[in-house]
Amino acid sequence: MLNNFFKKTKYITVSQQSLRKTEEKSDNKPSIPDGMWVKCETCGKVLYKSDLDENNKICNDCGHHFRLRARERINITIDKDTFREFDYSMTSDNPIGFEGYEEKTKKMRNQAGINEAVITGTGKVSGTEVVICVMDSNFMMGSMGSAVGEKITRAVENAIELKLPVLIFTASGGARMQEGIFSLMQMAKVSSAIGRLGKEGLLYITILTDPTTGGVTASFAMLGDIILAEPGTLVGFAGKRVIEQTIRQELPEGFQKAEFLLEHGFIDRIVPRSELKGILKKILTIHDRNR
Repeated sequence: MLNNFFKKTKYITVSQQSLRKTEEKSDNKPSIPDGMWVKCETCGKVLYKSDLDENNKICNDCGHHFRLRARERINITIDKDTFREFDYSMTSDNPIGFEGYEEKTKKMRNQAGINEAVITGTGKVSGTEVVICVMDSNFMMGSMGSAVGEKITRAVENAIELKLPVLIFTASGGARMQEGIFSLMQMAKVSSAIGRLGKEGLLYITILTDPTTGGVTASFAMLGDIILAEPGTLVGFAGKRVIEQTIRQELPEGFQKAEFLLEHGFIDRIVPRSELKGILKKILTIHDRNR
């Protein structure tokens, strides 16, 4: 009788252990691979990444434009198999001996998959050949170092030689502080090249993408014959807090957004990414007819 009692107790104990294991398994979260879903920072909707990529990284719920890498931008703007890159291997030195700068740029090249914060070259937009420069915020926030300025300047000079219009997609945090005055000099250098482009009667279009700030805004980003912007793009020189502390006034909500700039005449048009290639085609066609 006692033996049967202990056997029953043993059976009950095993069942409780099995139940606990089952409960533990049911509490486990489902295994979802990293990077499969993306949360929209504007509307909060969770998006399937492959669907987002197919939609050119535009939220299909609220229309928020996610940031694109330079090569992604080129792929959706330039006709297939027509892009030819300039100065692929050009990179910045360390002109002021900034500690750790070489290691940082090397790390950025590995992470971003590009050699510098801008890609330049020639290609066709709906059949019309152009010189294109695309900045990439994934490389040190698209900061403008000496190599960035040199690549854009050379691209503009190539456009003058080839008699081609220039498109520049801006995306930058401004001058690259690790290069000191050498970075600031690029503002004048690029602006001077664009001035020569204008004297030749060649078209210069800037497309402001999020974010376009600092020395890039203060120079070539706002020199376009036609200035376009993507919806919601942050455009400005200094940050809102810095400006408010300097002028001791509260600034209006969204005053550095593309929509505010359009309302106050700083840019010509806001163009959704899905419509941009068509708009560029129209502009380039009109310009070509009037040359």
